[in-house]
Amino acid sequence: MNIRIGYGWDSHAFKPGVPLKIGGLAIDHPEGLAGHSDGDVLLHALTDALLGAVSAGDIGSFFPPGDPRWKNADSAIFLNLALEEIQNAGYRIVNVDTTLVLAQPKIGPIAGEMREHVAELLGVKPADVGIKAKTPEGLNVDHVAQAHAVVLLEKVENPLELKSMSEVIENQKQLEDVVKDLVSQVHGVEPRRVIKPVFNTEDIT
Repeated sequence: MNIRIGYGWDSHAFKPGVPLKIGGLAIDHPEGLAGHSDGDVLLHALTDALLGAVSAGDIGSFFPPGDPRWKNADSAIFLNLALEEIQNAGYRIVNVDTTLVLAQPKIGPIAGEMREHVAELLGVKPADVGIKAKTPEGLNVDHVAQAHAVVLLEKVENPLELKSMSEVIENQKQLEDVVKDLVSQVHGVEPRRVIKPVFNTEDIT
């Protein structure tokens, strides 16, 4: 079996006056995470892990922080581009594992909901997503959130088994258009046709 492993890491400082989003979830907290986009540290780490697994660069290669198009952008756009890149390379996700490092807010009470939401964004089952949280004891970074992500991919020999990544993202139409644009620019080709998800190979005729 042809497999690839990717690792991603990201860090953002907390900032008053901005909403907090982690793993695509809006979280009730006095401060959000500073960043050019929405500062979603978990989705950024996952994006880098996916891109790294297929040697496609990193999040900054596709979404430069100085580009006004990505000001306050939903980080699901970044994740969707990475999903398209792994699909273009002929891979699919086996599982992902992540660790958040932050003092507040407490992730334990919402870890289940976050896992389900991240699984939905990735187009995998919740059982294939690990969400863990640690406090930064002794690191002197209490006002910072960090995320580590590891992904395992496997090569897909039958293209009909590849899920259409653009169909599993929230705000599908907006994100699909943005991603198709970016994929076309990066690869210099017309975007692929949409392939419907297939979960059971026995259904393929």
